[in-house]
Amino acid sequence: MFLTKSDGGPSDDTSVAILGTADKVLPPTNLPAAKLHFHEKVTANNAEHRGVHPIVALNSHNEHLAPLIAKALHSLPPASPGLPTLPVRSGSAWLQKQRPDFISITRGPGLLPSLSTGLQTAKGLAVAWQIPLVGINHMQAHALTPRLVTALESAGNGNGPQYEPAFPFLSLLVSGGHTLLVRSKALTHHTILARTTDIAAGDVIDKMARSILPPEIMDTSDESMYGRLLEHLAFPHHQGYENYIAPSTRAEELSSKPSVWGWRLSVPLSNKAKGMEFSFSGLGSAVERICKRRKTAMSLDERVDLARDVMRVVFEHLASRVILALKAMDKDDSAAANERKIAALVVSGGVASNQFLRKENARLRSFLNVRGYTHIRLVFPPPPLCVDNAAMVAWTGIEMYEAGYESELSCKAIRKWSIDPNAEDGGILGADGWKRRH
Repeated sequence: MFLTKSDGGPSDDTSVAILGTADKVLPPTNLPAAKLHFHEKVTANNAEHRGVHPIVALNSHNEHLAPLIAKALHSLPPASPGLPTLPVRSGSAWLQKQRPDFISITRGPGLLPSLSTGLQTAKGLAVAWQIPLVGINHMQAHALTPRLVTALESAGNGNGPQYEPAFPFLSLLVSGGHTLLVRSKALTHHTILARTTDIAAGDVIDKMARSILPPEIMDTSDESMYGRLLEHLAFPHHQGYENYIAPSTRAEELSSKPSVWGWRLSVPLSNKAKGMEFSFSGLGSAVERICKRRKTAMSLDERVDLARDVMRVVFEHLASRVILALKAMDKDDSAAANERKIAALVVSGGVASNQFLRKENARLRSFLNVRGYTHIRLVFPPPPLCVDNAAMVAWTGIEMYEAGYESELSCKAIRKWSIDPNAEDGGILGADGWKRRH
C-alpha cells in the first residue's frame, strides 16, 4: 500500500490531500483501489485585483497551508501492525496514525513564491517524518488526472496495476496559464504537439469576460476567475448547448459568422490553416474593441450572444488543432504508429470544467464526430479535479514513486518546466534533483 500526502499549489490555490492505494485491483482492467482520505482547497481572494495577484496568493498560502495540513493529519488511516506510525494530537490525547510512505509536492511550473512555500513545507515534513519527497510537474498531473479518477472508482482483486486511459493518449491541457496539446506516450514522456504563441485560453476567456459581463455582475461577484461567470451568462442553467452545430469542413470552420448586432469574430490563425499552434490575443483584442465601441448601448441579449460566440471561437480553435494532430497521425503508416493508435483524448485544466466544452452534445464531441473521429474517447475529469488540486499531485506522486523516482531534498521550485523530453530543459526528468529509488 502507498499512502502519500500532497500539499501546496502553483498559483493561488492552497490544497492538501491524503491519498492511499491498496494492494487489491479490479479485473479485467486491473485498476488499483485508491481512496482519497482527505482533500481540501482554499483559493486566495483576488477579487479586488480581478485576477491572480502574486502577493495575495503568497499570503494565502502562508495563512492556510499549515492549518490544512494539521486538519488533514486527523484523516490519516489508523495505525496498522507492522507499519510505521505517526502520533497525531487530538485535544489532550495522542492518536496513532499510519505514517505516509512519502510526500508529493508541486514543484512547478508556476509562481515561484507560491511553489517555494509548499516545497519548503514538504521538505520539512519529509525530514521530520524521515520519508521520501517526490516533486511533481503539475501539468503532468493534469494529464494523469483521469487515471486517478478510474482508480478511485475501482476496487477488487487482480494481477497488478494498469491505469486508464492507457498510454498513448492525447492530452489537451487548458487553463489560465497553459494551453497545450500533448501526445502522452508514457509516464514521463509527453510530446508537445501545439502550444499557445501568446496567452492561454483560460486567460483570454477571463479577460473577455471582464469586458462582456454586465457591470452589476462584475461589481457584486467575489469571483476572480471570470470564465465561470461568462459561462453562466451565456448558458444559464446549463441550457442552450443543443443549438450548436459543429462545422463539418475546415472551410466552414474558417468562415466568420456575422451577428445580428453588426460584429463578427474572426477565427484565430485563419491564415495558417495547418499551423500546429494556438493564438488567442487577437480574439481578446477584437472583443475588447467591440465592447468599448458599444459601451452602454450593449444590451443583455447582445452580451449573451457575444459570450456564446467567444466560447464558440475559442473551443473550435482548440478542437481544430486536435483534428490536425489526428489527421497527421492517420497519415503515419509506420509500424510503431500502427501498433499503438490513439484511442482517447484527455481534456484537463481549469477550462475543462466548462460544460459547453465537455457536454456530449456540445463543442468538442460534436466537432470530433462530424470530422470522422467518433471512435476517439473523450475523457474529462470531474470539474473539481480539472482545476489545480492536491489529489492529482498525490496521484502523480504515486505513479512516479511506483516507477522508482524520488526527489533530492536540495531540489528547487521551477517557474518554467516543460513536460516534453525534447524541450531545452529536458522535460520532466530533465530537471535536476531526481534520484532513483533502489
